[in-house]
Amino acid sequence: MRLRDVAAGIGITERAVQSIVADLEAAGYLTRTRVGRRNRYTIDPTVALRHPSEADHPVGDLLSAFLHREDTPDAAPAEPEAAVRP
Repeated sequence: MRLRDVAAGIGITERAVQSIVADLEAAGYLTRTRVGRRNRYTIDPTVALRHPSEADHPVGDLLSAFLHREDTPDAAPAEPEAAVRP
């Protein structure tokens, strides 16, 4: 996914996304690899969270809470409710 697409998806500017990614890279959460004309970013899930009360937890723990969608059963498609006429 391009940074432009991330920005559009969450409703912030592309420059803001670039700044956030640069901060994450500087803190060691991301590594950037040049692939052709694009960059590929890799998350290091072993880096500890920065806040002192959460410093004993790696960022991978946080990410796993959001990334395990495949572990949840698919909800059955909702059937349309019958129209009630007076």
